[in-house]
Amino acid sequence: MADPLLDLRTVLFVHAHPDDETLATGGLIAELAARGVRVAVLTATRGEQGEVVEGPLSALAGTPELTAHREDEVAAACAVLGVREHAFLGEPPARAGAEPRRYTDSGMRWLDETETVAGPGDQAGPDSLTSASPDEVAADIAAYARAIAAEGIVSYDAHGGYGHPDHVALHAPSRAAASLLELPFWEVASEVDPADALDTPQHLALLQEALGHYASQLTVDGSDVVHVGGQRQPIQTRFTVRRP
Repeated sequence: MADPLLDLRTVLFVHAHPDDETLATGGLIAELAARGVRVAVLTATRGEQGEVVEGPLSALAGTPELTAHREDEVAAACAVLGVREHAFLGEPPARAGAEPRRYTDSGMRWLDETETVAGPGDQAGPDSLTSASPDEVAADIAAYARAIAAEGIVSYDAHGGYGHPDHVALHAPSRAAASLLELPFWEVASEVDPADALDTPQHLALLQEALGHYASQLTVDGSDVVHVGGQRQPIQTRFTVRRP
């Protein structure tokens, strides 16, 4: 149940790429912030492998400028949602090691004809999130949770929402970090359970505004988002958040 989560003072959300915090959990973040909960978001990568919506920003695809632009996008979206702190994994204080490191976007490709099993994209390099040691990732998440005095950690379930390998790669380390610090861990279920859902339709306008800052990745069309590949998806306002 989500109710104990809503009663905490400081909650850390762990996400893979800029825009995931809003697409996957924006309504939940907004509800926590509205209740006075201090919300922090830790983003693992800068979405370097993401395609870019056709238009003025498309020239940024694959360039360092895209990375900088996506950093600006996530900062703006988090501010709209009421996030108090934001950091990138591998940079102090979200780093347990002596030297900072950058986790990069693994990209994604389908490994089967039915498009149910995904793996890293062809451009995933040695610095990609999926190539990192889960223990190192967990230690860096724990370092940040400790630095902000988090009372709970929220991230993906084992399926990672829609199976993106970077999402999947964060489930076990996020859960391990919570265990290391003796904190509760909540996973956002890939499929909403109508019998156990938190409804946040009152935050739709806020979500539309936050998603509007991700012009490189999607287009807001009423209560839907249209992704860079043309896929249309309702803006998520219902969540099943559970203790695994």
